[in-house]
Amino acid sequence: MKLLDTIDGPGKLHHLTRKQLTQLCGELRARIIETVSQTGGHLASSLGVVELTVALHSVLNTPVDKLIWDVGHQAYAHKLLTGRRERFHTLRQYKGISGFPARHESVYDPFTVGHSSTSISAALGYALARDGLNLDYNVVAVVGDGALTGGLAFEALNHAGHLNTQLMVVLNDNEMSIARNVGAMSQYLTRLRTDPTLSRTREEMEQLLGRVPAIGDSMLRVTDRMKKLVKQLVVPGMLFEELGFTYVGPVDGHDVALMQTVFRDGLRRKGPVLIHVITQKGKGYGPSEANPEFYHGTGPLRDSEAGEPVPSYSQVFGREMVSLAKKNDRLVAITAAMPDGTGLSQFKELYPQRFFDVGIAEQHAVTLAAGLAAGGLRPVVAVYSTFLQRAFDQIIHDVCLPQLPVVFAVDRAGLVGEDGPTHHGVFDLSYLRMIPNLQIMAPKDSQELAEMLELALEREACTAIRYPRGPVHDKAFRELGVDDCSPVEFGRAQIIKQGSDLTFVAVGSMTAAALEAAAELENRGFDVGVINARWVKPIDQETILETAAQTRRIITLEENVLAGGFGSAVMEILEKAGLLSQVQVNCIGVPDRFVEHGDSAVLLKDLGLDARGIIQRALPLIQYSKAAVQL
Repeated sequence: MKLLDTIDGPGKLHHLTRKQLTQLCGELRARIIETVSQTGGHLASSLGVVELTVALHSVLNTPVDKLIWDVGHQAYAHKLLTGRRERFHTLRQYKGISGFPARHESVYDPFTVGHSSTSISAALGYALARDGLNLDYNVVAVVGDGALTGGLAFEALNHAGHLNTQLMVVLNDNEMSIARNVGAMSQYLTRLRTDPTLSRTREEMEQLLGRVPAIGDSMLRVTDRMKKLVKQLVVPGMLFEELGFTYVGPVDGHDVALMQTVFRDGLRRKGPVLIHVITQKGKGYGPSEANPEFYHGTGPLRDSEAGEPVPSYSQVFGREMVSLAKKNDRLVAITAAMPDGTGLSQFKELYPQRFFDVGIAEQHAVTLAAGLAAGGLRPVVAVYSTFLQRAFDQIIHDVCLPQLPVVFAVDRAGLVGEDGPTHHGVFDLSYLRMIPNLQIMAPKDSQELAEMLELALEREACTAIRYPRGPVHDKAFRELGVDDCSPVEFGRAQIIKQGSDLTFVAVGSMTAAALEAAAELENRGFDVGVINARWVKPIDQETILETAAQTRRIITLEENVLAGGFGSAVMEILEKAGLLSQVQVNCIGVPDRFVEHGDSAVLLKDLGLDARGIIQRALPLIQYSKAAVQL
């Protein structure tokens, strides 16, 4: 029997030998690789923190002690060690365990995460709650070096240092390269700082010098100045020291025994401690070690499919950006640590001086874009919908209020699948639609995306273009017989098909499902129209009102929450025109709940957003109206 199969909780790690802990690390890696090859997931980051996870759980008493992961995509070993081993094969699958820590899933997940830079703030909150309630437990936050590009992390560090609260922050650094001599010096300094005897001797010497009149104070000042000078020369953690943290490190993040010693010492200290741990992303799996960025998030490993690959909306966006950059030397691109994911890799290579990767700092990305626009350039901010939420105030205050011509390329809009509720982009239409001066478009296919981007850059306006994850829907429209290539015009919808019984008014990704549903309803004898909205703001009021007058029955379709979304906009238009009581309107979208993780097609079916679900909602509306007419 494998050692891992005997671990039903992290308490079992407290009694394992160093040899057994090393064996356990190997078995954890093997299980993670085996599972992710079937389910997809964040492979490289989870492989890199196996020893770190084992070391933490071997010295902590979780779940009494609180272990809070930042982002959480690296927590696969944590899940395997905390009672979820038997269900680990369901990772990221519909009705299976989440790919991120989640409070509802386990008592070992004290904080639900999925976005970056949150762990230190959450950990400080736990520490203050502990102290306020006179409880006794340790609080540990694990934060990656990439997450430290987010301002929230530094806000939390600053506050924690000011309060001098007992808290341990583990900085998982998988990017910094440390030469052998520097590493040896760092380990030596770490041993000096973590040796309780030397710490006690230093404290006693300072107390003794402080008791010497006059000379004592001078000696302490000189000693303090020399200590700071030495730190600045050889200790890379001076920044954290100035923020009020005791800095320890760098520490080898693949040496379990060393980390156990360092972590135990850190937990004994009274104030905030930051332990700098160096890890290798993708550790233990050759391809992932060689290309950790590629293996950061992977799909299941399947046999290659025959046929020409279908481009994604992100790739279409990236190609169009390169094409437009050739004609417009004022065009610049901004991303928040997602050059590959947003399709900007080629733009980055061809126009490095016009490309800005700000790291995981979406707020800064938006205000930087505002400054670039105010300075005369035409910035395009490529960002996932779920991460743009983090810059909501900057969109309002820095872009839309002064009416600066910034274009937001809102990628991963709608349901994104296995990454689940923290990553579904189902709120953007609602939180963007209410902002004055902001125009919003949604393409149904690759041609519209390209045209919308070009149109947005031609106009001196704040504009958002939202599009889904995954391959473009061009083939689906060809198969449905849609060959209308009418150009995108400002504020105008596309009437794909007229109908007398009912009209679907769809936004972006839902247009294909609307056409499929309309075709099936026509086979059943109903005359159904389909409108591709194209514009969410300004909405095409003329087309909406004409459609309402013709069919008196409208169903809106959007891959966005219903509250405040596109359907709400249609209802507002009808109410303003005094037609709401005369027109039957049914709004189909994401209900008022957080949607779990799972395959996107399964989730769409579950929510009634596929063609079958749309038909089920449409039939009662049409049949009731037909029956009423016959009476």
